[in-house]
Amino acid sequence: MYKFLLVLFLLFSTLYSNEPIQPLPKIVKYDREKALLGKKLYFDPILSKDNTISCASCHNLELGGVDNLKFSFGIKGQKGIINTPTVLNSIFNFRQMWDGRTKTLAHQVQFPITNPVEMGNSFQNLIKTLKNNSYYNETFNNIYKNGITIENIGDALEEFQKTLITPSAFDDYLRGDENAITSNQKKGYELFFKKGCVSCHNGINIGGGLYAQFGLTDEEMAHNLTNQSTNDNVTKNEYNPDLGLYNITKNDFDKFYFKVPTLRNVALTYPYLHNGRIETLNETISSIAKAQLGLDLTKEETFLIEEFLKSLNGKVTIIE
Repeated sequence: MYKFLLVLFLLFSTLYSNEPIQPLPKIVKYDREKALLGKKLYFDPILSKDNTISCASCHNLELGGVDNLKFSFGIKGQKGIINTPTVLNSIFNFRQMWDGRTKTLAHQVQFPITNPVEMGNSFQNLIKTLKNNSYYNETFNNIYKNGITIENIGDALEEFQKTLITPSAFDDYLRGDENAITSNQKKGYELFFKKGCVSCHNGINIGGGLYAQFGLTDEEMAHNLTNQSTNDNVTKNEYNPDLGLYNITKNDFDKFYFKVPTLRNVALTYPYLHNGRIETLNETISSIAKAQLGLDLTKEETFLIEEFLKSLNGKVTIIE
């Protein structure tokens, strides 16, 4: 019963509020020197222990900020256990990573760098390596008074990620350009609003602003969409990606809660869900509508919502 009431609360609080989705800002302030240093780090496999994996290996900026794999591969060909979320527009998320374990991008970068399945490095080793590199040693010391530190590495990478925003046709529409999107996309947005999708996917990032329980209205479907029995690394790493926020808090109430993902560029960031279980956007729309809102969308409704979501695609401009 409480889940049904929660759905109603989210839906009505959205319907009777101002426009629930805001356009991306036209200008994002950032420190150019730090951002250029962060860019260099982002594309450099020097961050990984064996110099084979960079941030861009899994977060490909030409593929919507992901790698379009169910699970990414780290050093020594090791397979991850959770689907890679997009890095694009991530500066607007209220938390980072699927389980929301960190508030800032500067802190978030510490996890993939030290994860043995991802970059497999230590900051003690990484800082030593960067200090032995004349470019990094000189640049960090020119920008930061205390040179190369864990915090400064994260700060530079965050500053670069501030630039990774992707204004879309839908942003133009929100600003008043009625011709920016198609009639089908307008119909899809109307359905997206009326069906209650916007209760979780709202704000500047059309998501990324709250936690939501997976399987809010259909636990059986949610269970069928988990990968607990198919991922051999779950027991090995003592971390179950299907438990979400619970892995961080160890509070039973937080089981199956995840940070709601952004829908910006969602047509590009397949496969979907935290476990990459669904290949197509069309199927994801119908499955999530059932699992989260208790709705059986028609094929026409699913098609129109998908058309709307395509209007959220935008192009990232990489600083030079």
